Amino acid sequence: MKFIRELAEKINNEVHKVVIGLDETLKFVLTGLLCSGHVLLEDLPGVGKTVLCKAIASSIGCSFKRIQCTPDLLSSDILGTTVYNQKSGDFTFRKGPLFTRFLLVDEINRAIPRTQSALLEAMAEGQVTIEGTTHPLEKPFFVIATQNPIEFQGTFPLPEAQLDRFLMRLSLGYPSEADERFILRRFTQFVPIEQIKPVVSPQDIILAQNTINQVTITEDLETYIIQIIRSTREHEEISLGASPRGLIFLTKASKAFAAIHGRDFVIPDDVKAPVSKVLSHRIKVKSSSRMKKRSELDVLDEILRNIPAPVEDDAKLTGDRS
Repeated sequence: MKFIRELAEKINNEVHKVVIGLDETLKFVLTGLLCSGHVLLEDLPGVGKTVLCKAIASSIGCSFKRIQCTPDLLSSDILGTTVYNQKSGDFTFRKGPLFTRFLLVDEINRAIPRTQSALLEAMAEGQVTIEGTTHPLEKPFFVIATQNPIEFQGTFPLPEAQLDRFLMRLSLGYPSEADERFILRRFTQFVPIEQIKPVVSPQDIILAQNTINQVTITEDLETYIIQIIRSTREHEEISLGASPRGLIFLTKASKAFAAIHGRDFVIPDDVKAPVSKVLSHRIKVKSSSRMKKRSELDVLDEILRNIPAPVEDDAKLTGDRS
């Protein structure tokens, strides 16, 4: 998986020309991209979500569009519509902003449920059907949706079934004091996003996405992942456990995480690292536990502590088939 590791390093180095810190977040965003999944960023305004998405798109040479969700945003506003051309006498389809490779959907919880559903259908199917005609979306197609975790007035929170469509839920958080000083000194003088140049191609990303399936995983690690998923359904503090989609996504994320680190096999740490990102929005803690200030992340940490990770010998861990 040297190719994928080098690809990730090129994107990482280019993006960090304009993105300060966020090393772990960028790694997980790239993991989601390589899994052909989509990412939900739940964070406050002004922490760099748009810059991060634009920088990744620019480093890959992909088209980028941004949708600002509002309560009056209609599904046709993002999908496009068919219009009548009086000169030619024909109907032509005018594509909406959804027809891009990298799409930032800002404040998705401000869009009405019908618009949310149209977007999430496109994310799941990789195509949209309008007036009986199917329009495929260009690959790679990657969506980063954002929502404000503390502002609820005038919002339409995504239901669990739609949250389950996102591969990961991430949070950028505030930068450190040192990072903020660097941001202050550097980014008040010029707009550096123009510095980002393509260092890999969309075809490289598609090849990497197809290569992820070649990463091997042992039966012991498969059992480990299944135990984690089933524990979310059996835990006394959880009212809604992870679905089989969560099982599939956690396995894919583990393989992509291993590939980013240059391995063609999964180790236990590759499974542990994305657990909270892949499962936190797929489970729901009971209100009684929430009153005790117990969150989904707390319960997932407890589950990981209680389930012993498999210990493999060197030959088995490296996938030795001799």
